[in-house]
Amino acid sequence: MEKLTSLAKRRGFIFQSSEIYGGIGGFWDYGPLGVELKRNLKEAWWRDMVSGHDDLATLPGAPSPYAMTGLDCSIVMHPQVWKVSGHYDLFHDLLVDCRTEGCKARFRADHIPTSQCPLKPSRHPGEHDKCDLTEPREFSLMFKTNVGALFDPSSEAYLRPETAQGIFVNFKNVLDTTRVKIPFGIAQIGKSFRNEITPRNYTFRSREFEQMEIEFFCHPANSQQWYTYWRDRRFAWYTSLGLRSENLRLRNHDANELSHYSCGTADIEYAFPFLLAGEFGELEGVAHRGDFDLRSHMEGKLVRAGDDFTLELDQQGQPRYVGSGKELSYFDDQRQERIVPHVIEPSAGADRATLAFLCEAYTEDAIEDSQGKPQPRVVLKLHPRLAPFKVAVFPLVKREGMPKIAQDIYRELKRHWNVFYDETGSVGRRYRRQDESGTPFCITVDSQTLENQTVTLRDRDTTIQERVASKDLVALIQEKLTA
Repeated sequence: MEKLTSLAKRRGFIFQSSEIYGGIGGFWDYGPLGVELKRNLKEAWWRDMVSGHDDLATLPGAPSPYAMTGLDCSIVMHPQVWKVSGHYDLFHDLLVDCRTEGCKARFRADHIPTSQCPLKPSRHPGEHDKCDLTEPREFSLMFKTNVGALFDPSSEAYLRPETAQGIFVNFKNVLDTTRVKIPFGIAQIGKSFRNEITPRNYTFRSREFEQMEIEFFCHPANSQQWYTYWRDRRFAWYTSLGLRSENLRLRNHDANELSHYSCGTADIEYAFPFLLAGEFGELEGVAHRGDFDLRSHMEGKLVRAGDDFTLELDQQGQPRYVGSGKELSYFDDQRQERIVPHVIEPSAGADRATLAFLCEAYTEDAIEDSQGKPQPRVVLKLHPRLAPFKVAVFPLVKREGMPKIAQDIYRELKRHWNVFYDETGSVGRRYRRQDESGTPFCITVDSQTLENQTVTLRDRDTTIQERVASKDLVALIQEKLTA
C-alpha cells in the first residue's frame, strides 16, 4: 500500500484533501488521472447496468426481461425521510474514548482489536497499563446541517448517508412519467456522507464517498430469484474488468449480520493489501430488502416482528414516525392484483472499487533495456475500459517533422478516446511514465515513419512493439481495446 499510495500521489491519481493546510481526515481529492479512472469506472457501470441494457432480452440467469432507468436525487432531503427509513435512530457506531493523558484518542468499539494506540511502544488500545477507556456509547454517523436562514431545530437537515432513499421516495414519480412495469430497476450514482469515527485505510473508509446503486423492484413471488441473479451478475462484473477471482469473494451474511430490513444479503469482498492475510473488505452489498422501504414511506417507521414488519408505536399507541401517506403500491396487470413490490439492492462504492482496481493493477516487473539488461519497472495493468488514457503519442525526436506527424495522429485519435501527447525526455522515460499511468498503448513516430508512414505501436503489458500503418491506427486500436 505504501508503494501504491506513493504512485497515486506522484502520478496524480489521489491527493489528500486540503493538503496544504495539513489535510482533513476522511476526505480525498482525485487528481487529473484519478478523476479519469473513477469517471471511466462509473461510466462502465452505467453503460453495463443502465444505458446499454436491452429491455427486451432475457439475460442469462434472469427470470424474465426487465427495464432499467436512472435518477439523480438531491443530497439534502426532508428530515422525515431519515426518521421513517430508520437511519435517524439506527445509523450509529459505538464510540470509545481514551482518557489517558497524552493519548486522548478515539476509537470505534468494533475496531479496537485492529486499531493502534498512539502511545509507544505500539499496541492495541487497552493493552497499555495506563490505558483508561470509556464505556462504548452511541455516535450518530449522519452529518447534520441547517436549511434556510434560521439555525434552530426546525431548520435541521442531514446530508444523505446513502443514495437509496432518494429512489424510494421517487418510485411513484418514475411510474407516472415512464412506461416501466415491474420488474424494473432504478439506478443512481451520487455522493453520500458518513461521519466516520476513525476513517482509515486510505480511501477505503471515508467520510465523503460516491455510491453506484440500483433499486430493483419485482414481484414478491420471484424476488428470491432476482436476488440470486443480481448477486451473481454483480460479482461477474468485477471479474470482467480484471479483478482476479482469488482476490475476490462472494460472502452471504449470517443471520446475526443482517440489517433490520434485510431478507438476505451478500457482500462482494476484495483482499485489499492493507488487510491481514485471509481478510477481505467489502466492495459491494447486494441486499434483498423485501417491501420494507416502500411500506415505510407509505405508513411510517416499521420494526421487525418475527418474519414480518409492524408499525413502530410510541407510548400512547400512535405511530412514532409518520410516513408520507402516499400510495406506493403497484397494480400488476398480468396477475390482476395490487402489491407492494419487493426490492433487490446492489449497492457499490465507486471509491472502494477504484481503490480495488488500482491495487489489482499495481505490478512490479522487469524489462530488458537496449543492452539486454533487465530493468525494474512499475506498471498499472488497468483494464482498457478503466485506463485514464487509452493511447499516448510520441515523436521520437523534436526535428525532421516528427512532432507535426505525431500531433496529427494525436488529434485524429483524440476524436475517439482520451489520448496523451508527450515529446519531452527520452522515449524510454516516456514509456515508463505511461506504464505507471496505466496507458494500454503507446505510439512512436520515428524516422521510418517519414519513409513509409508506419509507426511503432507498443503494448503496455507485454512491451511488444509492432509496425503499423498510421492510417490504420483508429481501426486497429479500436479492435485491441474491445478485444
